[in-house]
Amino acid sequence: MPTDAIRLEQQYLDGLYARVEELREETLAALTATNLADADGPRGLVDRDAHAARLSERRAGLDRAEHGLCFGRLDRRDGSVTYIGRMGLRDADLNPLLVDWRAPVASDFYTATAASGTDVQRRRHIRTTGRTVVGVNDELLDLDHAPASDLVGEGALMEALTAHRTGRMGDIVATLQGEQDEVIRADADGVLVVQGGPGTGKTAVALHRAAYLLYTYPRIAEQGVLVVGPSPVFLAYIEQVLPSLGETQVVLATPNTVLPGTTVTAVEDPGAAVVKGDVAMAGVVASAVRARQEMPDGVDVTFSGDVLRVAGPVLAGAAEQARRTGLGHNLARLVFAEEIWPHLTDLVLDRDRQLLEDTERGFEAELRKVDAAIAKQADQLPSAVEGAGTEVTGTAGEHEVMLVRRELEQDHAVAAVVDRLWPALTAEDLLEDLFEQIADRPELAPDLTEADRRVLARERGAGWSAADVPLLDEAAELLGVDDTVTDARLSARRREELRYAQQVLAASGVKGVSAEDLAGRFRERDSRSLAERAAADRTWAYGHLIVDEAQELSAMQWRMLLRRVPSGSLTVVGDVHQTSAATGTTSWDALVAAHPRRRWRRVDLSVSYRTPQAVLDAAAPVLRALDPDAPAPVAARAGGEVPWRVHSRPDALTADVIDLARAELDALDGGHLAVVAPAARTGELGDALDAALDATTVSFGADPELTAEVVVLTPEQAKGLEFDGVLVVDVEAVASGPRGLGALYVAMTRPTTRLGLIHLGPVPEVLAGLPERSR
Repeated sequence: MPTDAIRLEQQYLDGLYARVEELREETLAALTATNLADADGPRGLVDRDAHAARLSERRAGLDRAEHGLCFGRLDRRDGSVTYIGRMGLRDADLNPLLVDWRAPVASDFYTATAASGTDVQRRRHIRTTGRTVVGVNDELLDLDHAPASDLVGEGALMEALTAHRTGRMGDIVATLQGEQDEVIRADADGVLVVQGGPGTGKTAVALHRAAYLLYTYPRIAEQGVLVVGPSPVFLAYIEQVLPSLGETQVVLATPNTVLPGTTVTAVEDPGAAVVKGDVAMAGVVASAVRARQEMPDGVDVTFSGDVLRVAGPVLAGAAEQARRTGLGHNLARLVFAEEIWPHLTDLVLDRDRQLLEDTERGFEAELRKVDAAIAKQADQLPSAVEGAGTEVTGTAGEHEVMLVRRELEQDHAVAAVVDRLWPALTAEDLLEDLFEQIADRPELAPDLTEADRRVLARERGAGWSAADVPLLDEAAELLGVDDTVTDARLSARRREELRYAQQVLAASGVKGVSAEDLAGRFRERDSRSLAERAAADRTWAYGHLIVDEAQELSAMQWRMLLRRVPSGSLTVVGDVHQTSAATGTTSWDALVAAHPRRRWRRVDLSVSYRTPQAVLDAAAPVLRALDPDAPAPVAARAGGEVPWRVHSRPDALTADVIDLARAELDALDGGHLAVVAPAARTGELGDALDAALDATTVSFGADPELTAEVVVLTPEQAKGLEFDGVLVVDVEAVASGPRGLGALYVAMTRPTTRLGLIHLGPVPEVLAGLPERSR
């Protein structure tokens, strides 16, 4: 029967790929014709290019069909059969051949059970390698209408769970379970919090939810999805999942890379990181901006040799008028300047009017000054119009007012004074000044203690840390962009585009198209993908935000991320019992309370598909120490290899790790091993393992290669990852610190098969139940 079933499904799969080849040929022909077609003017060129881009994307989607095109089949009571795959296919007569896994009709493939009351008789999982069917697994859902003799294979889920890890996350569309599918297809409105213990599939569910939302909601597809993970290592682990599902409108980022143009180079002091992560820093940044808008009691401006005094109330009124607009600082400065320039103009005109009045009263000395001024500025001062007999009255006309204002604005010394009163600021300059001054200026941070202010103090040029990124984003939000700078850059870019267009036309000899038209085409066509455009734009409004390992985020990081999704459509994924960051949260309720205006709902994933029961049992004391009331996940796999512990000495630790790694690799028989250790030990251990394990690939460092046979990681780097076997080195150091137990829980729950722990002192209480292994 298995052979017959495989042969049957192979025939159907061959037919699907034949249809894919037909569509490829049709798409290639259409793309070629589009590229060769003449276009009617610049607008036609843009339309042609857009159509070509759509065809190219269609072609790329067909190319992705080489991996897991069809993976499931539903047999219903009425005799109909539905095949499920990663894309939808129809024949030439538009009859469905394959249903996209995200379509509503495909939901039964993941949710139907014998008790659910659907008309599904049998669910079949089809496993393929390339274009070849290599396995078939059936589940009988209707005992009354389908003979058990028709069933073949073992359960698809258990088959997937026992497979070796590869170092890269694969998609799970073939083995989604009911509670996971419910999360994936949940409504897009509001904030969905997905709490799940180790191995419950949180990350995979989040990524497949992104693919589902992009498929289902055109608004989200137009705006894209931002997926934020905890580390570059994690992003490398998941980066192929969404492209393999056919989705490219997704930006992958860490909290450190969300802000375009910012590079993290500094390691933050732990105490400073805690202060910077607190929501009080939003007020500190706002105070720093407000401090740059405080006005003096008055200011002297020198113009044409005279000193003009702008009074304090005038400055304060202009500043208040600018603030009242609600614009960002750099935009509001234009409003401020627009209040100041007319006042300066009036001061100049009042001065000149006073000179004329003094002259009429017969003050000869003043008259000589007026004569001199008229000689120098004949076109600025009211005078007789030749041949018209106009009397000098001292009243300035509109022309004179405009002329005086223009001269004021063009006077560099005057403009510098106005700029200093309300300066254009960058987020970087604002924070550099803030940290340089904060220790001695308590008014900049009234809600911080003196100790907090001193821990933030630093000299300029120290580089930016992970904790600084949300503060830079906060500052950028408050400052806004000065349109005059943007317009100047745009003008310069357009001049460059015009110059380039002129060169292209000169070199090609093309007639009938002007350089201006060609340059306009360059401007209208942006060849970057949606994801590329979104990633480069700090103000991009995403259609949906997915945050993985969300429990690690600080309050300021949450502010940074939430402003990127004005619609409030979020999926928040994590486990509050795995929090290791001092600035993270250990309660979803606290997060909800901090953002009460948003609509929150929570779903718990209860089944651990990755982690065997033996590993969960070993980690249970750590979980109870973290939260006595926390429910432990239920393992889909009972039993498993019993975890163990080993006592080592500091002087023998490296040698012991090498010996244990060799033994574990032999036991794993081709599986992948992770060595999880404190950051201070990863470099030394990585070098030693690399030198000792000649025939084994070893990777470690800031960006380790996860496909290596042995990967050396910190607990922070290991977040969200999975390996066949795990060695946790120096348990005491891993568990130290305010959130150390969370880090240990993370490390202990990474394996799918084998777990060993090495401690240097007495047996830690949370490991007391583990058997000791002899070395």
